[in-house]
Amino acid sequence: MKKPNLAVLGATGVVGREILSILEEQKAEFNEIKFLSSYRSAGSKLTFMGKEYVVEEAKPESFENVNIVLASAGGSTSLKLAPEAAKRGAVFIDNSSAFRMEKDVPLVIAGVNDDDLKNHKGIIANPNCSTSQLMLVLKPLNDYAKIKRLIVSTYQAVSGAGLAAINELTDNTKVNLIGMPYESKAFKHEIGFNLIPQIDSFTENGYTKEEMKVTNETRKILHLSENVPISCTAVRVPVYRGHSEAVTIEFENEITPEKTKELLKDAYGVKLEDDIDNFVYPTPKECAGKDPVYVGRIRKSLAFDNAIDLFCVADNLRIGAALNTVRLAMKVIEMGLY
Repeated sequence: MKKPNLAVLGATGVVGREILSILEEQKAEFNEIKFLSSYRSAGSKLTFMGKEYVVEEAKPESFENVNIVLASAGGSTSLKLAPEAAKRGAVFIDNSSAFRMEKDVPLVIAGVNDDDLKNHKGIIANPNCSTSQLMLVLKPLNDYAKIKRLIVSTYQAVSGAGLAAINELTDNTKVNLIGMPYESKAFKHEIGFNLIPQIDSFTENGYTKEEMKVTNETRKILHLSENVPISCTAVRVPVYRGHSEAVTIEFENEITPEKTKELLKDAYGVKLEDDIDNFVYPTPKECAGKDPVYVGRIRKSLAFDNAIDLFCVADNLRIGAALNTVRLAMKVIEMGLY
């Protein structure tokens, strides 16, 4: 099979740089590659696989002769450029929320619903970061016992809000330590030594857009019925990197904590860390910079008759964004879908 021509859109951003790092780690094979950004970063230089490249301004014509685009440049940019890339024959793998709930756009987690890739019409959506890690945990459990009800609480790192948010956590923490007042810019409240129960704006039903993303995207990826109730509460926490999730899953068929551990021990993209006698369970600090979704604290729920409670953690910049983007690109190549 001929090696593809690749383009990385948003190459100078936080997730874009992570995409580059993962492509290097995985020794991705390609014919040609180009790096695209807004006009503000165009002309800057970056080093990739030992070679220096000049970042180009992203324009419709940038996608001529490109086979696969790995994009992380924001929703408005994707809305503008994804159709242009698809029109020119490229497969546009998009990290933004622009196309996730579009009926004709597959929303895919590699290793969970790969077959949905076959239905792409030039655009493939990468799910929200908090949805992404959850799907790798839920997939084998849903296959075995069928999900009846799902309740999720997320504890999300500031890196999910970009570089300004990362810097704000540092600055806010320093100011708090010396007892000085601080004016928040990236968040509605101070993030230093604090929790903020709001990620994205509120919707008419009282949930935030982030919470509804988890609800709607989970249903689409796992092909769950509208009759399966899903609820999410999303909280921003003073952690740089790594989203955590407390999850309650009620099932239609019987499942035990022991069976849950057995299923997750060998699940794709998942690492089981569950030994409470020795205080073994996942934490974001220990998971940062790593690929798996770590899961532990698996126990029978006291709230429902046939349910499991668990805690999962993953690096939101990797599996939550860049890693799945790269994995999707590799799947598209492997399945000959470009």
